[in-house]
Amino acid sequence: MTDSAKSTRADEVREFLRTRRARMTPQRAGLPLVGGRRRVAGLRREEVALLAGMSVDYYIRLERGNLRGVSDSVLDSLSHALQFDDAERAHLYDLARAATASARQPRAATGQPRPVVLRVLDAMTDLPAYVRNGRFDIVAANPLGRALYAPVYDSPLFARRGPVNTARFLFLDPGSADFWPDREKAAADSVAFLRTESGRSPRDKGLTDLIGELCAKSEEFARRWARHDVKFQRSGAKRLRHPLLGDLVLPYEAFDLPADPGLHLTVYSPEPGSPERGRLDLLADVADLAGSPAPGR
Repeated sequence: MTDSAKSTRADEVREFLRTRRARMTPQRAGLPLVGGRRRVAGLRREEVALLAGMSVDYYIRLERGNLRGVSDSVLDSLSHALQFDDAERAHLYDLARAATASARQPRAATGQPRPVVLRVLDAMTDLPAYVRNGRFDIVAANPLGRALYAPVYDSPLFARRGPVNTARFLFLDPGSADFWPDREKAAADSVAFLRTESGRSPRDKGLTDLIGELCAKSEEFARRWARHDVKFQRSGAKRLRHPLLGDLVLPYEAFDLPADPGLHLTVYSPEPGSPERGRLDLLADVADLAGSPAPGR
């Protein structure tokens, strides 16, 4: 690992721990309030050290970005002291793994899904579905998935460059606010997912380039990126505003594809008989999707 890379990793560790410490309060941590007005937001370093069962000097070493050789028990104690959720704890482990240059790296992303995955997409004729990578490039979509995401596919951003990327669309296309009514949540989630991916794949140049581009072109993205929030994308419900269907609330599930490292399958599945189910059926009819070839390949 180069000196520049080491410095970047240390900066990420320092800011992640600093922002998590600033988020905590003595009350939330179960500590008594002693003295008058506090000079720092959140917990003091010595309070974190006390909660984690380590010396103040050792915690200061960690917050300065030095996670090299740190044991799992120390990472667990620190996660407990700062009340990390699952995504934050995993991110701390990813940062510690990246601090060791000789650590075994995850398998490289395959880039494109295997033919069997494409056949699965084609078989889901009544459910919108797509495959994305950790950079939020949509690398494949079934016909209904592409029709649902038509505003993204039609964005001028992707007229001369590909593939379609939902993070670029969200932060660089003014029309994204029309597609995502809950744009505040969509923006927060998107940045948190990318931050999580950056910890998991620190040597992904495409990801690094995307983050650099968005930080340079979007003040909002840069501001959110500095918060060091992380989050898993597993399941939930998305509010979308489609130009033909209007407002939709669509439950979704996100699946990792273990045989295609770095790729994820997202499927929207509304309740049978719900208004959303009826609108998706209408979208399929309007677009005449039944006999159309699967796009997004």
